[in-house]
Amino acid sequence: MLIGEYSHTLDAKGRINFPARLRDDLGEQFIITKGLDTCLSAYPMAEWRRLEEKLRELPRAKSRVVQRFIFAGAVEVAPDKQGRIVIPSNLRDYAGIERDVVIIGASDRVEIWDAGRWAKECGELTAELVAETMDELGF
Repeated sequence: MLIGEYSHTLDAKGRINFPARLRDDLGEQFIITKGLDTCLSAYPMAEWRRLEEKLRELPRAKSRVVQRFIFAGAVEVAPDKQGRIVIPSNLRDYAGIERDVVIIGASDRVEIWDAGRWAKECGELTAELVAETMDELGF
């Protein structure tokens, strides 16, 4: 399970030091793509294949927008010996990542956030909102 919150800094070459705990769970290679809420999502290869298969099973007329969003920006990455990965400029631009980054485990994926956007997202998250959502989902 992908869990935890980690703060890192993007270097001049667009690299971040990816947390060892998350690297262990993601594997030697994983996929990074556009995520919802203007962040990036990183998927272990097995989870990526499940997502890909689910999208293939849907009628193309309904799924093509989602396929374009997810697959067009996707990139396969492999951490270097120091545990760094390169985030391509198109994905950094999409997520508004310039320097400070927050990387969070989100169960089946990892989310990569610009630190300012993450702080804003967390500021909007209230216990009441979580309770309402849990009720809607039947928890």
